[in-house]
Amino acid sequence: MTDEHASPDLRIVRGSANEEELAALIAVVSDTYEREAAAAVAATPRISAWQRTQRPMRAPLRRDIPWGRFSG
Repeated sequence: MTDEHASPDLRIVRGSANEEELAALIAVVSDTYEREAAAAVAATPRISAWQRTQRPMRAPLRRDIPWGRFSG
């Protein structure tokens, strides 16, 4: 089960709530969460001219290819 479909942990600390009040609470919280998640946008990272002109790191050495004069 993923976090997205996990059941919420809801505890009534004071008083008592009936089923209609709990359903209304869950509906409002769910709607607010969905709106906030839809509006959330991560800032795109800004790449400087220095970073753009840099050579990429070289590829790691391949250890499966033997090298040298006496590799059999």
